[in-house]
Amino acid sequence: MTESMKKKILVYYNPYSGSGMFKNNLDYIIERCQEAGYQAVPIRTAKGKVIDETFAEINQDEYSRIIIGGGDGTVNMCVNAMVRHNIKLPIAILPSGTANDLAYYLGLPSEIKELMDIALGDVTSTADVGKVNDKVFVNVAALGGLIDVSQRTDPNLKNSIGVAAYYLTAMSELRQVKSFTVTLRTPEHVYEEDIYFMVVMNGESAGGFRRLNPDSSINDGKLDVIAFCKMPIVEFAPLLIEVLRGRHPNNKHVIYFQTDELTIESDTDIGTDIDGEHGEKLPLHFSILHERLNIFVKGE
Repeated sequence: MTESMKKKILVYYNPYSGSGMFKNNLDYIIERCQEAGYQAVPIRTAKGKVIDETFAEINQDEYSRIIIGGGDGTVNMCVNAMVRHNIKLPIAILPSGTANDLAYYLGLPSEIKELMDIALGDVTSTADVGKVNDKVFVNVAALGGLIDVSQRTDPNLKNSIGVAAYYLTAMSELRQVKSFTVTLRTPEHVYEEDIYFMVVMNGESAGGFRRLNPDSSINDGKLDVIAFCKMPIVEFAPLLIEVLRGRHPNNKHVIYFQTDELTIESDTDIGTDIDGEHGEKLPLHFSILHERLNIFVKGE
């Protein structure tokens, strides 16, 4: 089927993300799709159930692309359903969550007109997708400590002051963070460490920490692993400042490496987070789906 015959765009959106930017512009988004000659098919989020049912029955040859309106959690739900049902349509992201880490990495603008210009354009870039056990993630999987702070940050605070809410919550919890012992297994190495928290990333930022992985590439076929080891509490706050500045990978209390396969084990029941939502229980096995996504981006 030729591109001119693909007259539908699936619009998947979360009306509660962030300040409600997407919901407030829904009519404009549909108008822009119609002006470009497409029929917009809106799907409202419902804990991933509706999008899963939609992809189970969809004829993707009738569609040109998928527009996703929401934060990283909304993108995660959509991409998980895409992988489960082998949907290969390109996606466009209209960031309307609090942190929007993937949109930040891609350098997407904040104005809805510019975002729709990109979403209805023809410039795409590939992106890897991380896999952890039976789920996938676009940006980050995290364990313990501060990186799952997004789950504990008051939603009203996030919506009113945005990313700063993560930093305030993180600073208030410094003295409550406890270490735990993990075993990290890769094809090349085995690490046994006491750590406070760690992330397995495919992007640059997580939970509002913009430079958590400053040298990352989203389509290099590798996952970036960053573990923050047990340390004297007096050294914790200075390390957090280094994290905010992107200067932490060389810190003596930080383990950093790249891999395409990783297993994490621990005797402790550790909380996990995948793209800002509650994640899997340990043990965790990670792999990567290289260049699984095509994402609309700004042209040169």
